[in-house]
Amino acid sequence: MVEFFINDVAVQAEDNQTVMQAARAHGFYIPYFCWHPQLSVPGNCRICAVEVTNEGQAAGSGWLDIACNMPISKGMRVLTDSERVRERRKETLQFITLNHPVDCGICDKAGECTLQDYHYEYNGSPSISRDAKVHATKHYKLSERIVLDNERCIMCTRCVRFTREISKTNSLGVQNRGDHSLIRPVEDGAFEADHYSDNVIDICPVGALLSTQFLHKARVWYLQPTPSVCPGCERGCTVNIWHRKNEWKLKALDAKQNARIDRVTPLENPAVNGPWICNKGRDLAKVFERARAEEALLKGRPTELQTAIDTARALISAARRPVALVSNWGSNEELAAFDKALGLRLSCYVKTDCQPEPGEPIEDDLLIRPDKNPNSAAARALFPPLPADARSAFPSDCDLVLVWGEGFSFAQLPPAAKIVYLNSWLQPENGHADVFLPISVQTERSGHYTNFRGGVSAFAACFGKKPGVIDAQALFAALAAPVAAVSP
Repeated sequence: MVEFFINDVAVQAEDNQTVMQAARAHGFYIPYFCWHPQLSVPGNCRICAVEVTNEGQAAGSGWLDIACNMPISKGMRVLTDSERVRERRKETLQFITLNHPVDCGICDKAGECTLQDYHYEYNGSPSISRDAKVHATKHYKLSERIVLDNERCIMCTRCVRFTREISKTNSLGVQNRGDHSLIRPVEDGAFEADHYSDNVIDICPVGALLSTQFLHKARVWYLQPTPSVCPGCERGCTVNIWHRKNEWKLKALDAKQNARIDRVTPLENPAVNGPWICNKGRDLAKVFERARAEEALLKGRPTELQTAIDTARALISAARRPVALVSNWGSNEELAAFDKALGLRLSCYVKTDCQPEPGEPIEDDLLIRPDKNPNSAAARALFPPLPADARSAFPSDCDLVLVWGEGFSFAQLPPAAKIVYLNSWLQPENGHADVFLPISVQTERSGHYTNFRGGVSAFAACFGKKPGVIDAQALFAALAAPVAAVSP
């Protein structure tokens, strides 16, 4: 360990750390654009300049240097916010904003832009330049998912380094020099095929890289993030699901916009996914905003939820050889509730709710895992997996099958067996079941998933469920309770 001083406070740091790393580890803030803790150090934005004095030198006799690329040394003294430092940062911001457009009012990054924040904190003055700004392409299509505003780009090169060092596609580069430099994709279309491309939107410090899905959709101060878990594979990446705040609910427009997913971003978790997620995790709205099943059915006919629960419970009670197909999208709490309420009453097998989509990557060395379900580990810790030949799981005299979740063809069920079906979506199978019970989805309840490594991550409810929908955890208890005690 090496002792040195930050703002006259003695701190201990590893001898291979930079001033930036040591300062962050001890709670001292230094601004930065191009530096990122997961990427290499280019040292090209210069906003992280600090004042440095070596041991034995008089105060004020030091020099200014960038914290991101400066190794610490014993006894050195660092000032992160001196008058000389603030003056240098003001000069740096004057240079960075020399050609930057003043379109904050229409920029999707407004409210999250570090250039806005630093300009307010360290500059706050109009540009001293009276020359015309250099113009560049405003909406350059990098891919189907991302557009680039080159006039806003400050050439931090985070996006370029991400594709070289993290996703390993080498799909972005810098074209031309000086104030004519442009970020451009390689010509072979590798950026379009990069399954992690949307991470460059998160790490862009300004509004240069924009999501086509989120473009002009909502101001970030209208939204709030709810911590959740991506159910797209057994990795269980932690994410933030962004949705409209209650105090900013729309009244004159479509009320559905108040209960929609506006965007999904990574929730940094060093034990699971670090600061990244794949593009599939960005598209959770396509999963959770499918057409929902909102009413119970008896042989395809709508009925009251309580009536359907009573009927299902009676069928289960009367069955002699019942079998249950358990969902590997169920939370830890739901799986435990099912095991407690019905685990001994039925022969249980874990089915696979979701298979890989055509063209979907199966596995890679970064995050993507082959099992496209979030909680297989927890489900299979309680129940055995469904055999490859699903029909072998059903005895010849099987008279009832409880199917929890989607992904199983009813054609494989015993023809004479009664079917109790629990699902959340509008599907043809709903009307084929003897009893269909609509259950809530992940965004309507709280719980936990256990990933393939045994790590447990929590998700919270974003939205309320419809009146005719019940949480599976409550439903299992109701199916096992006496008639008089049942209440949805």
